[in-house]
Amino acid sequence: MFPKIFNSALIVLEVLLIFNLLIVVHELGHFLAARWRGLVIDEFGIWFGKPLWRRKLGGVWYSLGSIPAGGYVKLPQLAPMEAIEGSTEERGTPLPPIRPLDKIIVAFAGPVFSFLLALVMASLVWAVGKPVHEFDQTTVIGFVKPGGPADRAGLLAGDRILEVDGSPVDRFTGPLHSVTWRVVRSEGETIAFKVERDGQILTIDSGWERESSPGWKRKSLRKVYIGQRLTPSVGKVDAGSPADSAGLRAGDVITEVDGVSVLDLAKFYEFLDKKGTSPMQLSVRRGETSVLLTLTPGTPPEGSKSALLGIAWGRLTLTHPSPVEQVTDAVLTIRNMLDALFSPKSDVKAQHFSGPVGILKAYYNLFESEQGWRLALAFSVFFNVNLALFNMLPFPVLDGGHITLALIEAIRRKPMGGRFLEGIQTACAIAVMAFLAYVTFFDVSDFFSGKKAAPAAPAPATEKAK
Repeated sequence: MFPKIFNSALIVLEVLLIFNLLIVVHELGHFLAARWRGLVIDEFGIWFGKPLWRRKLGGVWYSLGSIPAGGYVKLPQLAPMEAIEGSTEERGTPLPPIRPLDKIIVAFAGPVFSFLLALVMASLVWAVGKPVHEFDQTTVIGFVKPGGPADRAGLLAGDRILEVDGSPVDRFTGPLHSVTWRVVRSEGETIAFKVERDGQILTIDSGWERESSPGWKRKSLRKVYIGQRLTPSVGKVDAGSPADSAGLRAGDVITEVDGVSVLDLAKFYEFLDKKGTSPMQLSVRRGETSVLLTLTPGTPPEGSKSALLGIAWGRLTLTHPSPVEQVTDAVLTIRNMLDALFSPKSDVKAQHFSGPVGILKAYYNLFESEQGWRLALAFSVFFNVNLALFNMLPFPVLDGGHITLALIEAIRRKPMGGRFLEGIQTACAIAVMAFLAYVTFFDVSDFFSGKKAAPAAPAPATEKAK
């Protein structure tokens, strides 16, 4: 019990460390650019809440808060936010005006630093490798739900999907070039599947369905009820387990059970459910050779219907995508999400995004898994690109909003009115906080529905003030 609690606490610390690193680096970009361009800086804070430490150095307050949730830079010349913050520095003289160019440089510096950190982390992923599960590398159908839309349309187990709704696919799940994403993203009454079957190329139009869900959960998205083929390959064998006693090793592929061919895990588990704890004769492919083994499953663990094996299915391999490839994939993923969000016919809505709670949960799940630190590092590349791009949206209180207002000021050749600007900032800040509260509601609801998937795209991470 104690080791499990200790391990969970360690994962929480790792999650907080990497999450705070990403936000603070973004804020550091604003801070350094403001120092370079000579802007007044009221405070540079790491974390929020009641300060644990606060000191004024060179006219700038530096602080460490009590709530480990990122950081902020107070730049009063960039955006008046007194109505939101509730306090401001006492000044004997008015703030000196600054040029629109300086505002643009300071606002742009945060996203630039996030992109630079993304490139640094992508370079680390390139060096140490990104874990990829072999199950993620196939588009072959392994299961078709009887009576479901795909079954009625004529899709079969064994079909290799080449295109969905006119878009090529090279994996079954994920937010980019995947079967599930193209199904979710479809907008027509039917979804066209181009498949390879017995050497022939066929196009099959399938209907789709949506499961009903209560109002406190995210609305279900389109499904055709197919599953990918999961080869019964052994990824890991628990020491002392029935699989270990039988002689199974990581990397083995089970090809036959009691002389009958098995192509996927669904077929294997059909045999397992029939056999229970009786011995099973396995034919196993090990490298270039075939091995015969006898597996005697153990008593099913509490809460499980299947007998105990002690096998983690599927092998992990390390790939080494280049930094440019990783950043490009992140940009394309975010583009896809925004395109889906703003399309009036799309089923993807704001509630399908995730806020800070969902992002922290995704990091926790990644760190908890095998090769967790590598997976978290790869996800951080995506998160940094997301942080940069979302903050470049032309929405006041985001960096892109500051840039837009500065460009308007440059065109007008005079600053915008203080009260007008503060009103815009306040209204938009409230809107952003309302949006984050909205997606956080659904993030919290996921804890009660057992979802463990990483977010398709985080919601924009914003700063307290600029």
